[in-house]
Amino acid sequence: MSDIAIQVDRIHKIEGDSKLKAFVDISLDGVVIKGLRVVSGVNGLFVSMPCHQGKDGKWYDTVYPVTREKRQELSELVLQAYKE
Repeated sequence: MSDIAIQVDRIHKIEGDSKLKAFVDISLDGVVIKGLRVVSGVNGLFVSMPCHQGKDGKWYDTVYPVTREKRQELSELVLQAYKE
């Protein structure tokens, strides 16, 4: 199986002094994933995956990269697009 092309479809930047900096939609070979977030944390900007709140009140990622390398690749792509 070949590598799937990942691209940023849409970035909606948030104005103001919030830790949330942007909402991002990406596409993976024709499939769109909505709801990634660029967040300002203690160690700088990071990408948060789409999530939902379970019946137990905890938050769970709806979409997540399986490997550390894929998470890093996705984060770099989203943060580079955010900074442009």
